[in-house]
Amino acid sequence: MCGIAGFVSLRHPASTREAALARMLAAQRQRGPDDEGSITQGPATLGMRRLAVFDPANGHQPMISPDGRHHLVFNGAIYNFRPLRSAYAQRGWVFRTGCDTEVLLAALALDGVAVLPGLRGMFAFAWWDAREKTLLLVRDALGIKPLLYHIDPVGPLLFASESRALLASRHVPGELDPAAADDFLRWQSVPAPRTLHAGVRSLRPGEQLRWHDGRSEVSAWWTPAACLATARRRPGLPPPAASAAELQSQLRARLEDSIQAHIAADVPVGAFLSGGLDSAIITALMARQVGPDRVQTFSIGFEENAFSETAEAAATARHLGVAHHTHILTGAAVAGDLDNILATLDQPTGDGLNTYYAARFARAGGITVALSGLGADELFGGYPAFRRLPTLARWLPRWALIPAPLQRTLLGLLDARGTAARKLADTLRLGDDLTDVALAQRQVFSTREISRLLAPAASSQASSNLLGYLRPGSRLLHPAAPEIRAAWEAALSSLPPSTPAPLALLASLAETRGYMADVLLRDADEFSMRHSLELRVPFLDLPLVEWAWAQNPSLLHPAGAAPKSVLAAACADLLPPALLNRQKRGFTLPFARWLRGPLRPFMEDTLGSASVGRCGLFDPYAAGKLWRAYRDGSDDRAWSCVWSLAVLIHLANRRMS
Repeated sequence: MCGIAGFVSLRHPASTREAALARMLAAQRQRGPDDEGSITQGPATLGMRRLAVFDPANGHQPMISPDGRHHLVFNGAIYNFRPLRSAYAQRGWVFRTGCDTEVLLAALALDGVAVLPGLRGMFAFAWWDAREKTLLLVRDALGIKPLLYHIDPVGPLLFASESRALLASRHVPGELDPAAADDFLRWQSVPAPRTLHAGVRSLRPGEQLRWHDGRSEVSAWWTPAACLATARRRPGLPPPAASAAELQSQLRARLEDSIQAHIAADVPVGAFLSGGLDSAIITALMARQVGPDRVQTFSIGFEENAFSETAEAAATARHLGVAHHTHILTGAAVAGDLDNILATLDQPTGDGLNTYYAARFARAGGITVALSGLGADELFGGYPAFRRLPTLARWLPRWALIPAPLQRTLLGLLDARGTAARKLADTLRLGDDLTDVALAQRQVFSTREISRLLAPAASSQASSNLLGYLRPGSRLLHPAAPEIRAAWEAALSSLPPSTPAPLALLASLAETRGYMADVLLRDADEFSMRHSLELRVPFLDLPLVEWAWAQNPSLLHPAGAAPKSVLAAACADLLPPALLNRQKRGFTLPFARWLRGPLRPFMEDTLGSASVGRCGLFDPYAAGKLWRAYRDGSDDRAWSCVWSLAVLIHLANRRMS
């Protein structure tokens, strides 16, 4: 696990590039406290900050092939590096280290990009071919690790694991992107490829960027559509399960295989444990493989009992026999830490605070690698969208039959009501495009709320984005919409005639490529790396994801069954009976109370007219009105709206100072 950076240019001297790289690496020190390295070869200057996980003594980067041709800086973990190592050793590669970085270097040197689909892990890397004078940037298929870049119109390319590093280079402009503000209010993140800064772009999950002779090209090396188009006939992948029992058996085997891969490390490995199903399965399978006495788990609890799952987590830990640690978090503590928390943010988010504290707690407990249950909800139907989407699919054609004047009247009534009603109005405006409808379930602010909040100048600059949202049937709702639509169509084309559309699969695609990639995984990376902790996500093992998407949705998501019932059944023998009978409760912090209590001074200051005006993105009156309505009201569900707005304003003001 590392922070990587680089500066490739045909017109900047090495001294200029090296000075910029030093600043970029210093800005990412928390990502890799164990080692630093850099190299200049021709027009390319590459560097890294390393968190040592495999072969700590010998895994120095940049790593160079014996012939001096290939140079690699790598952030992530390749879980199948040991079998790959054996294969490349048989082909003549003489390994000098025991780490996954050298295996990746050998794979790229001998097989090039053809090796990418065979990599099992999370990764973002830069590979410089000195003979071809070509740089390749690659991000993993699901977007677990970030990779950002800046391309100057006259040729230079800079890349890094964080936008703050790019800005620290002093060669990347820091202007904010008003369209990103619109996106953030809608999605609680700025979806790739856009970032908060107009001059910084992000590779999307499964993308690669090739630079040669001052010219760059971005392309996809993996897509959900290609995955679904070939899933049922791919060599080595068994046919979809034919029964519920077979499905559960296959799922259990794949979960055990994923855990075995994800616990591999040369440093201590632990797990996050809440009171829910997903982290309990991760912990139970870890304990089964390495023994419960070698497993440490970490939980965050709250003084507010209605939000805390400490008792449930402790009960699961006792059942499994693992060493469990609990940290009680208070609103006052969050208020005291707020400057450090907000300084952690590389991109704005309205989520992720639990990961910040869980990672800090685990790292202080001696853990370098932690496993998380992230991804289970997206694959196995844990979110309300999996049940809401079929209902919307039934009603949207009937809505289309309503005369337009009556539609406008009804939409106006919905717009005048609460948050849920306004979001429903936005959904109805989309028409019957189920891809956009599936993504719209994650909207935070409605379109009309955003148009009121944005300052006139910012609204004008973001107008093309907003107009796209306002058109019924828009194909511009979310940057991931085209690839989700392509994957959905690929899935439909493989079904026998008259088979019901697998809407659960569409919900899974939307949650995975939208909310998970742009919010959850980004937060997991930023907040865990702030404490130099490598966070791994076994449910997002690519072979497991591809297997799940290839299954019969009626078996994976049985009608009328409890959320994630198949996942629970596959591991029922390992878990406490009380957990299996417990109703799903999402992990939520008591933010609604904290914002009116210990966090209120921050909110008052940030959403005050001076702060909002200095930001320049929003209308001070509208922002203040939104805060006062929340502060003096009783709608606790609106906390994410006011908190997200405050975070964005704070980050924008910080970046402009």
